[in-house]
Amino acid sequence: MSESYQPPFHMTEEITNLIVEIGQYVGSITTYETMHQNPVLRRENRIRSIYSSLAIEQNTLSLDQVSDVIAGKRVLGPPQDIREVKNAYEAYERVSVLDPYSVKNLLLAHKIMMGGLVKEAGTFRSGNVGVYAGDQLVHAGTPAKYVPELLAQLMTWLKESKYHPLVKSCIFHYEFEFIHPFADGNGRTGRLWQSLILQKWNDIFAWLPVETLVHEIQEEYYRVLQKADSVGDSTEFVEFMLGMIRDALKEVRNNQIAEGVQNVVVNVARNVVTNEERVLALLRQDGKLTAKVLASSLGLTQRQVQRILANLKEEKKIIRHGASKNGHWEVAE
Repeated sequence: MSESYQPPFHMTEEITNLIVEIGQYVGSITTYETMHQNPVLRRENRIRSIYSSLAIEQNTLSLDQVSDVIAGKRVLGPPQDIREVKNAYEAYERVSVLDPYSVKNLLLAHKIMMGGLVKEAGTFRSGNVGVYAGDQLVHAGTPAKYVPELLAQLMTWLKESKYHPLVKSCIFHYEFEFIHPFADGNGRTGRLWQSLILQKWNDIFAWLPVETLVHEIQEEYYRVLQKADSVGDSTEFVEFMLGMIRDALKEVRNNQIAEGVQNVVVNVARNVVTNEERVLALLRQDGKLTAKVLASSLGLTQRQVQRILANLKEEKKIIRHGASKNGHWEVAE
């Protein structure tokens, strides 16, 4: 990987379309309440990201248990699994201040993620490794002596490449997993680093749980990784990951639309209550006010006021005395 290095990848119409579609979703989401303005949603998405990324790596804790660990509650579970959650939470909390093009920062992220779990936390592996499915070798990592140089060259490519950040993040993810620079923790660190690259492009990706969707179809995730290895080209993997990003954004957008509709309903209800209180205030001053006068005073239609009066009467908040022409309203206190 030199300055002129071109990764084993080619642009496709599908990738171009996904970039456009993702951009549209990002734009539509930022027209609503942004993620950073909702601390509850932000925390929920962070927990889902950590749970899913670790579940891919066979962590046995449930989503509720992961949430409890992060909240500082006591959880009954394997100590290593609990430590993995605590480490991952710290890594995700600190990753936004890291430089995505720095090998030193990458090693720091791995040290945080794998501290107390492996001997070589924060350092490149000293021996050769392979990825196995049972007894079958599905991927042999780059020989250990070449790892530091390759990671440095990969970071240079990442910084200087003119590809769209969406594409670069996916290519980096694939190349990182192909090199397999660490003795353990490559998967979770690679996904964390892709999130960092993406959030430097748009901060919504700091809270977007792409890992959740990967976890739901992780067999396909590994199949696509293996196919990219076998053909020596990461294009299909890039398409797959962009599809995951698109789907995650779509879920956020749909949730925000649903939340917006709910807010409209709540606000309408609040307006009805406010108008009822305004009607009651006027009737306390003069119980002989007609619906027409009330409507004019409150800036409402006569039909709206008649509906409010009917509701108040049914709720026994007001009592009608006499006929409609000469009678009056009594406010029940």
